[in-house]
Amino acid sequence: MSRSYVGYLRHCVYAAISAESDGVVTAETIRNAFLRTEEGFTALVSELWSTRPNVATVGSCCLVGVICQRTLFVANLGDSRVVLGKRVGNTGEVAAIQLSTEHNANLEEVRHELKDLHPHDPQIVVLKHGVWRVKGIIQVSKSIGDVYMKHAQFNREPINAKFRLPEPMHMPILSANPTILSHPLHPNDSFLIFASDGLWEHLSNEKAVEIVHKHPHAGSAKRLVKTALQEAARKREMRYSDLRKIDKKVRRHFHDDITVIVLFLNHDLISRGTVEEPPVSIRSAVDH
Repeated sequence: MSRSYVGYLRHCVYAAISAESDGVVTAETIRNAFLRTEEGFTALVSELWSTRPNVATVGSCCLVGVICQRTLFVANLGDSRVVLGKRVGNTGEVAAIQLSTEHNANLEEVRHELKDLHPHDPQIVVLKHGVWRVKGIIQVSKSIGDVYMKHAQFNREPINAKFRLPEPMHMPILSANPTILSHPLHPNDSFLIFASDGLWEHLSNEKAVEIVHKHPHAGSAKRLVKTALQEAARKREMRYSDLRKIDKKVRRHFHDDITVIVLFLNHDLISRGTVEEPPVSIRSAVDH
């Protein structure tokens, strides 16, 4: 059930951006699209509360990139990340530039932000088993959905006890307000890597950009996924081939889900502002 609702959430974001933009995208357009999606999903949770209350515990990180008038807008909720591969002059080298801000309680600046927002709650972030979590439950501080951490009326029975807070909720704990960055595109901007935290747990920005730079063709996203899984196997002191044999329902204990999209920028199309088939090259791979 949860995965289908996550897909629904992401589809709603893209639909909302299209409805809001009217041909011109701004940071405010994207922000409004995220908030409209959040409002729509909250209404859905309310509608289903009597029959499917655990929908209140469904949420999704969301990372969006939109190109409009030679400007790339990146909006993020959660701990996915987009990294730009940028050619360094005529050296043949490519630099890795992170274009998104992450919202994960394991980051010190996120913990400070949460403590500033909730100064009277000493348990706003809790260290459990070596991992910082918001209220000891969830790692991300921003998401779409997860309304049980945003509205008191959904943080009660009959949702699962592990999601219920021991004290009353006086204000939203999580936020659906995205961090948005605008980046004027330059001819030296070569490609973008959009990926979930499952990739970045095992590969640095520089390593991921190096892999795509050396293999700039179809299959580069799959290559990133494979390299991350090889590193996950190495950390577990096991062979990659043995990791691949583990049932996907069990492999979550060995590595997080990995979703990757590599987008190669076509500056001729961007400068003309036209859409042809295909307007850009998009390569993606998913590993659960």
